[in-house]
Amino acid sequence: MMKTALSVENLSKVYLQDKKKDSNINALNNITLEVKQGEIFGLLGPNGAGKTTFLSILAGTVVKTEGKVNVWGFDLDKNPRQVRASIGIVPQEVNLDAFFSPKKLLDLQAGLYGVKNNQKITETILKLVSLDKQADSYSRKLSGGMKRRLLIAKAMVHQPPILVLDEPTAGVDVELRKNLWENVKELNRIGVTIILTTHYLFEAQEMCDRIAIINKGNLVALDTTKKLLDRIKTKKITFKLKKFDSNLTLSLPNVNFLIESNNTISINYEKELINFEHLINYLKEKNLKILDISIDEGDLEDVFIQLTKN
Repeated sequence: MMKTALSVENLSKVYLQDKKKDSNINALNNITLEVKQGEIFGLLGPNGAGKTTFLSILAGTVVKTEGKVNVWGFDLDKNPRQVRASIGIVPQEVNLDAFFSPKKLLDLQAGLYGVKNNQKITETILKLVSLDKQADSYSRKLSGGMKRRLLIAKAMVHQPPILVLDEPTAGVDVELRKNLWENVKELNRIGVTIILTTHYLFEAQEMCDRIAIINKGNLVALDTTKKLLDRIKTKKITFKLKKFDSNLTLSLPNVNFLIESNNTISINYEKELINFEHLINYLKEKNLKILDISIDEGDLEDVFIQLTKN
């Protein structure tokens, strides 16, 4: 049976503004979820949804108001030190000593966690994040992508089983972003459980096994990426056709036709109500010759907007 890496039960956080109850901020409201060992788990939500508060509670920098948090079998209230040792946090902000080398930074970080010299795996971690050739360079000479990878390396010096990535690709260009995710996938392949937040929803769609979506402190969705995508009810198909009369009238129940030009028609319809072949046959009945078809199934962004629009 797969081990639970993280379990959260009825987790709440209220920020007290003053004595008036109405002015208090409910950052998290009774959040309950589990992350399984070996997963890549996405925590998504708009700005102010409560993601940072959630991660800060895991990191031990924010005290929860109510609820239970269990990390790698350790209770946050009873075993805070073991919880911290079980998690590596990669912050959103790049904050590195400019005049320290990656090797020196990792050795110092390992020392803070009480890792003995004969147990340090600095060289191994640097190789894992593709920084072994820059081991002795000043951190200020590293590129933006390299600095991000160094943050991941710092979070791994004590060999935690869980790695938390807070917006790891923010401000990183496309190529460096790709390299960064390859490093994350490699860590996951060797057994590290990954929890990540990102505003790039296509990244979450590609990377995550399961996703939780938080909005205004509430958990509004928790499912596999595939099942979340299955929530998309509508489908868009664009037909490129042989030229036709753009004044042509097209009408079917539960179907929205848009004539974009005298050779292009877009069709939006509900997948459960309309059969694709029915649409094809209808166009043929109208003596329209189909030259090309492009299908838009929708993506995680559509689901995200649907769940967080209120």
